[in-house]
Parts: sequence; C-alpha cells; structure tokens
Amino acid sequence: MKTRSRTAVRILEASRELFNEKGYAATSVTEIAAALGMSQGNLTYHFKTKRDLAMQLEADVLQAMKTRRERLILGPLADDYVEHLLFGMELTWSNRFLMRDRLQYAGEPIGRRPDSELMADYYELTALLVRIREQDLFIGDSAQNIDVLARSLWIVSRYWIDYLRELEGLKTVSWADQERGIQHHFALLLPNLKASARREFNAALDQASNHSKIRETSDPRQLLGRARGPLLSERSSAESDKQQGA
Repeated sequence: MKTRSRTAVRILEASRELFNEKGYAATSVTEIAAALGMSQGNLTYHFKTKRDLAMQLEADVLQAMKTRRERLILGPLADDYVEHLLFGMELTWSNRFLMRDRLQYAGEPIGRRPDSELMADYYELTALLVRIREQDLFIGDSAQNIDVLARSLWIVSRYWIDYLRELEGLKTVSWADQERGIQHHFALLLPNLKASARREFNAALDQASNHSKIRETSDPRQLLGRARGPLLSERSSAESDKQQGA
C-alpha cells in the first residue's frame, strides 16, 4: 500500500472537519485550502476534486471497519458487545457527513456499495445477540426475536444522528449528543437481559469509559478503533434493575 504523505493526511483531516461541520455541498475546495494555509493548486495536486476527497474519506472509513473486523479476537461477551457498539458510534460521529451527504457526491446510499461493510457490521451485531442467547442471558421471549432486536438496535446506532437533525433540529451534533444514542441503544437492549447480564453489560460500558475518556476532537486518528464511550448513569442502571426485578 502506498504511504500517504503528511500533506495528504492534513488535507483529508481538514476536509473531514469541514464536511462534518458545514456539509459537503456547502464546503468548497478553496475553503479547505484556506483552512490549511495552502494554495488551491497545492491541494488539487493531491486531490483533484472535492468529490475525490469525500470518496477517499469514505474509503478510509470502510477500510477501518474491515481492518477491525479482520483483527477481531473474541473475548468476554459484554466487553465484545460494548467494543462493537462504541466503535460504530464513534466512527459514525467522526464521519457524520457520510450518512448525511453521500447522495450529494456519490448519487446513492453508502449501503449500496458492494464493499460497504455495513452488512458485515449488522451480521456482527446479530452474532453477538446469538451469543447472548447461547449463554441463556435473555429473558422471556427475547431469545426468539433476535432478528427483530438486531434490526432495532442497529437502526438506533446507525441513524441516531439523522434523528437528532430531523426531529430535534440540531444543526451541529456534538459527542454529548451521540452519547445519548448509546444510552438509547442500551435502553433498548437491557430490558431483554437477565439482571446479572445487565450488570455485566453496564460494567463493561463503565470500564470502557473509564479506561480512556472520550474528548471531542476533529482528529479521527484519536477515535477510530478505540473502545471508548460514555457512562450510563448509575441512576439509569439502578432504575433498569429495579424495573426488571433485580
């Protein structure tokens, strides 16, 4: 694989930040060059068009997903589940322009790409739920409805930012807003689990959060592939246990 120059890396990082903040259509190549303090000619030497920038950022995201999946080693179930969730939520947030703006630069949703990795991500989530069933951690009929639960959980995680924009009217989505999506994901998952499993999953989320606190940053290298994320509040965990008779 060809080594990417430092200048190309800087251009991509600045493009990602501006695309996320302003949107693909509202960001010009001139603006990206100005943010970097370089001439437009220098920028276009590395990436001829704005679309080339977006497509390269997209390719980097898909490669990050593929690399993580290929290197994945199974561990404790709760830890594996939390890692899967936080990786996806962080990747979606740090590249939030992709889901929102792809029709503007590619003409079709990212899921239509043969190498989109989205289906692999969905199948991984389903496999995690199967592991929960195999370990007899579901309550009631939840074990019989894994496909429905998987779709519901995946939709919450992948399209949470769309909800924030369309229903809450947020023009700028912060990581704190994304944290609420993680809370909603767990609010959907936990009622289906036995009390002991709920405690294990909450503990895994707490541990991942305490290991390395997330900070808002435009540098995706600090986000990709790290199991970091917010805590569910102690009150939320206690209320969930109380409701399920823990």
